[in-house]
Amino acid sequence: MRESITFRRIFNYFLRGLLVLVPIALTVYIIIVSLQWLDSLLPVPVPGLGLVLIIGIIVLFGYLASSLIARPVFEMMEEVLMRVPLISLIYSSIKDLLSAFVGDKKKFTQAVLVTLNEADGVQKLGFITQTNLEVLGEAGKVAVYLPHSYNFSGNLYIVAKERVTLLNVPGADVMKFIVSGGVSGYTELGLAKETRDNQLKQRELTKID
Repeated sequence: MRESITFRRIFNYFLRGLLVLVPIALTVYIIIVSLQWLDSLLPVPVPGLGLVLIIGIIVLFGYLASSLIARPVFEMMEEVLMRVPLISLIYSSIKDLLSAFVGDKKKFTQAVLVTLNEADGVQKLGFITQTNLEVLGEAGKVAVYLPHSYNFSGNLYIVAKERVTLLNVPGADVMKFIVSGGVSGYTELGLAKETRDNQLKQRELTKID
């Protein structure tokens, strides 16, 4: 009996060890592999120098694209690329995808709940990507992207506005919650809600004062 209890304890410690070590090990491994791959893009004899050069080049192009002097040149280059049939498709798709996550035109910021079936109350979490669909003849509807769990994919739905409920929570935490299948990100959502409630209370106290 004691041997069984001891073995069970050891097995539980083993599982806890996996929960602690595996995420750390995989995170470190992915970071190292990613850095090595980026460093290999510019084959220079000094390890790490290629990565520094890549970061420097990206920052330099970002600075030039933001300056008044060089901006017309980049706009002219973009206009030329957009005129070539196949290249324009690839270029615009990549640019729009990147713009959805970074920059001033991020799309995955407004999290929503979409009611799929009013009868049984089934809802899905997603993100509004377009609020004006008049060009499609759907003035009273919005475009909502619904990501899949444990996958880097999703579906785009055209939904009536009355079936969409806006969520006042960070989009990054909602994306984490969706992709993990609801396993991860719940704590962050709770903290975000608590912070928002505290801010509202502080505003109300300020108005009273």
